[in-house]
Amino acid sequence: MGPLAGYRIIELAGIGPGPFCGMMLSDMGAEVIRVERPTKDARRPRDVLARNRKSLAVDLKRPEGVEAVLRLCEGADALFEGFRPGVTERLGLGPDDCMGRNPKLVYGRMTGWGQEGPMAQAAGHDINYIGLSGALHAIGRAGERPVPPLNLVGDFGGGGMYLAFGLVCGLLEAQRSGKGQVVDAAMVDGSASLMSMFFSFAAQGGFKPERGTNLLDGGAHFYDTYETKDGKHICIGSIEPQFYALLVEKAGLDREVFAPQMNPEHWPGLKSKLAEVFLSRSRDEWCEIMEGTDICFAPVLSIFEAPEHPHNVARKTFVEVEGLMQPAPAPRFSRTEPGIRNAARVPGQDSEDVLRSFDFSDAEIDALITGGAVVKSS
Repeated sequence: MGPLAGYRIIELAGIGPGPFCGMMLSDMGAEVIRVERPTKDARRPRDVLARNRKSLAVDLKRPEGVEAVLRLCEGADALFEGFRPGVTERLGLGPDDCMGRNPKLVYGRMTGWGQEGPMAQAAGHDINYIGLSGALHAIGRAGERPVPPLNLVGDFGGGGMYLAFGLVCGLLEAQRSGKGQVVDAAMVDGSASLMSMFFSFAAQGGFKPERGTNLLDGGAHFYDTYETKDGKHICIGSIEPQFYALLVEKAGLDREVFAPQMNPEHWPGLKSKLAEVFLSRSRDEWCEIMEGTDICFAPVLSIFEAPEHPHNVARKTFVEVEGLMQPAPAPRFSRTEPGIRNAARVPGQDSEDVLRSFDFSDAEIDALITGGAVVKSS
């Protein structure tokens, strides 16, 4: 039973950051019910982001389907959606509709650009949102174009995690006030927030606009990735003087040559020398020399290698559920332990159980299924 056990949350299913938010909340013990389209999706059982929830398949184009979701809101603590602004209002499931049934409901909204603003109705993806927030410009090699950091910064960091945080904040406040509210989580806002430390650096004169020339963007020779003799890679982050001194010692570097650690004028030349050194041994050989020391060192592992690393194995950082290897719930708690109760469900697999748990009668359930507003799958 995780720390959010006892909370009931409705997820109007979408893609990317919304399901990630649902995964976070359900991993922490909340009962999250995915309201999704009736569909046959053979990939669904392999979708890590959809784990830990029950699935209710509803046709939201039917008034009876919309009414069923509004009934769920009466017994829920929160609801979240990831559509463009105005879509749920047109469906009859906007904040006023849902909170009219339950004034204490926390209503979460996940968008790229936010609920208002000149670009609110424009299509976009992670790369566009982090482009506007200043995050994408800062990521990449010196003299080269910006590099998309997967879709981690906008969709998942600036989007799903901020929505989950916002919902939990709203739930805590509702306990005191007895009133719900709307949480407007925009990926452009969240990814901008993630850049707060770098705005501090810029204000202090410690951040140059040229990417790949700063302390933490690969500009420094002691904070970067390096290729090894076998074509693999390692990474170092020897920022503090004592860690840097250990790097110099363990790598067999010339102390005098590598002495000007914090002088950016020396970084390109020292990086070139360090690259030659790391090319002299394999990744495993460097792990034997450096792993577990205070150099701040790690091998760069693929997602297929990471679950097998001894540290990750010892901590159970990755778990296998129904034959699917995946990251375990995070963070961890000393008493209310999070967990994975089930893998992703087929859309509509739990339709009857969900409706029954919200006090729909058997006759009402039969009518919804017979009329096509709700679909059940076996």
